[in-house]
Amino acid sequence: MKKSSLISLAAVASVSALMLAGCSSSGGGGGSSDTASPAADSRACVILPDAASSPRWEGMDRPALEKAFTDAGFEADIQNAQGDTSKYATIADQQLSKGCGVMVLVDYNGAAVSVAAKAKGEGIPVIAYDRPIEGADYYVSFDNEKVGELEGQSIVDGLKAEGKDPATAVVVYMGGDPADGNAKMFHDGADTVMSAVGIKPAQEPPGVWDGDKSATNFEQALTALGGKVDAVWVANDTNAAGVITILDKNGLKVPVSGQDASVAGLQNVLLGKQTATVWKHVPDEADAASTLAVALLNGETPTVDKTLDDGTPYIAVTPVLVGPDMVKDVVAAGDATAAELCTGEVAAACATYGVE
Repeated sequence: MKKSSLISLAAVASVSALMLAGCSSSGGGGGSSDTASPAADSRACVILPDAASSPRWEGMDRPALEKAFTDAGFEADIQNAQGDTSKYATIADQQLSKGCGVMVLVDYNGAAVSVAAKAKGEGIPVIAYDRPIEGADYYVSFDNEKVGELEGQSIVDGLKAEGKDPATAVVVYMGGDPADGNAKMFHDGADTVMSAVGIKPAQEPPGVWDGDKSATNFEQALTALGGKVDAVWVANDTNAAGVITILDKNGLKVPVSGQDASVAGLQNVLLGKQTATVWKHVPDEADAASTLAVALLNGETPTVDKTLDDGTPYIAVTPVLVGPDMVKDVVAAGDATAAELCTGEVAAACATYGVE
């Protein structure tokens, strides 16, 4: 995957405007079918993957996308497959039967591939959202390799802060579900940084997007290592929470990575149980995707200056690494509230780091 240039958080909002600089009113190249009704042309069909792997899908992406489409005067049909590939296909068939002017799909275990092919067969442009999809017309996501690089750097920095040599450290790798195309990008980005300083995985259980399974897998890995671990690279906050339950159970506190800036993740960061979380300000990604989709609904042909290795036009949004001193910035941006974060034992940490 070709890497995007690093831009400041303030500049992220300009991605959409920059992306549309080359728009034209041409009806070719991904416009809606000539046989579709005007009502169908005004519908943005969105399928979210589940509600378990991350709280972002229902709590952040859905409201951001729905507002963007309705504010632009288009109908938003947003549904969630709830972690079921059969349900994913059924939702798609129902949406397509009503008509879609554009489809915005978050893949779930490959279910979006056939949906994308079917939509394109009907002349409906497809935007792969957050996860790559074979055959999609566009891909909109945070820079996934950069996410992994930031995670890997947090592990390296965490080990060095504890005076440990990364090259001899016992590090466990806890990745995401390989069926998710992003999981490899997260892994490869992290491994690029960690391997550069000599880190090799002491254990690497099968990747999943499930906190409970991650806890089980990590406990087995820890047992295999005789209870010895110096750091754990974890692909997201949900999995990290599972890992941390096992570390707590064994009286261990080591560098742990994550992403999503979830409530649990931010709390673990404040408590020092998780070194950092990669913050992906979802409204920025949703804005980029919805701006692209609205352009397509308006019959325009956007041009994008980046591509994936397979040539798919790619809009990359820049993530930010958040340690305890930056949690207040996440709160200030509206992605979390002090009321939900600063409960119980976390309250003292909030006061220390100015989260209010």
